[in-house]
Amino acid sequence: MTQEWEAGRLDSDLEGVGFDTLAVRAGQQRTPEGEHGEPLFFTSSYVFRTAADAAARFAGEVPGNVYSRYTNPTVRTFEQRIAALEGAEQAVATASGMSAILATVMSLCGAGDHVLVSRSVFGATVSLFEKYLKRFGVQVDYVPLADLDAWAAAFKPNTRLLFVESPSNPLAELVDIRALADLAHAKDAWLMVDNCFCTPVLQQPLALGADIVIHSATKYIDGQGRCLGGVVAGRSEQMKEVVGFLRTAGPTLSPFNAWVFLKGLETLRLRMQAHCASAQALAEWLETQPGIERVHYAGLASHPQHELARRQQKGFGAVLSFEVAGGKDAAWRFIDATRLISITANLGDTKTTITHPATTTHGRLSPEERANAGIRDSLIRVAVGLEEVEDLKADLARGLQAL
Repeated sequence: MTQEWEAGRLDSDLEGVGFDTLAVRAGQQRTPEGEHGEPLFFTSSYVFRTAADAAARFAGEVPGNVYSRYTNPTVRTFEQRIAALEGAEQAVATASGMSAILATVMSLCGAGDHVLVSRSVFGATVSLFEKYLKRFGVQVDYVPLADLDAWAAAFKPNTRLLFVESPSNPLAELVDIRALADLAHAKDAWLMVDNCFCTPVLQQPLALGADIVIHSATKYIDGQGRCLGGVVAGRSEQMKEVVGFLRTAGPTLSPFNAWVFLKGLETLRLRMQAHCASAQALAEWLETQPGIERVHYAGLASHPQHELARRQQKGFGAVLSFEVAGGKDAAWRFIDATRLISITANLGDTKTTITHPATTTHGRLSPEERANAGIRDSLIRVAVGLEEVEDLKADLARGLQAL
């Protein structure tokens, strides 16, 4: 810290306050300038009082900023706020959601370690493990997300980490997080949960027994499709290893993006409640439409894990997917017929988006890998934004007419 930042103070006493108050105020410190909003620290390096002060900070003997690759006050405020919302001891911000996964696995696993990954994960996550992490001797196997018996059977003596998305992208599959955490801990392994779809508003995996939680902050934490970023949170002993990786490898979150994410967190609960309400209405409507073969959304009673979702989540999220009659050609006709909804693979935006997972988010997977993940050519994913629900229905009706 600089002298000015050391002189800063907490804006208020946050002991025992609620989620929304943490989302607005956690982590912020005021400098002597007295700013009300979070300051933006645009600097690559920091000036030290003496050579001895510089040496002590570089050695980690005293706390303070060293270099913005791994210490920046704006980024630190974002990290502390996420840690508060997720109930973690510490959080570490990264340049993207994928770099959060990379940094965590590279920090906590090594050659010869075994990682179990759900089959129902984002396509780029599979590519990361298959094309890159395996090169460094990390062993990887894939398990059906909801099948606890399959998870138990897949353990090896060297299993170190379990990684899941729950809910999954794009089929909204779930796993019983508490039960899977118990399995992992019985085998002296860690459970890491991608909480991107729920955010800490709807689900707190650490409270359910998970060890590590990650986010693509690009999605709902930002909420308006502006910036890339990621964050990982857990116990301090684990996060110190992740900080060490950032310090050396440098997949660092920029201060500006951190500042944007802080603004996003201030409205996170309000946005998620609105997203969820609209997604529920659209899922129920789609389920009644001719040409729709199946709707995947945990808020529907027809979803096989609806009751599990009710138990471990405070809402069902804003991402739904559905299968249309006629395969890829029909799915593309449906997507191309829409006029209001944005054709893009991003999600978590105020603007509703639509995409064809088999040729976008999961397009780098082999046909066999897509089949194992349940990604059919007839599948369409919609990430519901904040527009009027009736306008979204009217736009999706254009897609239905094209089938």
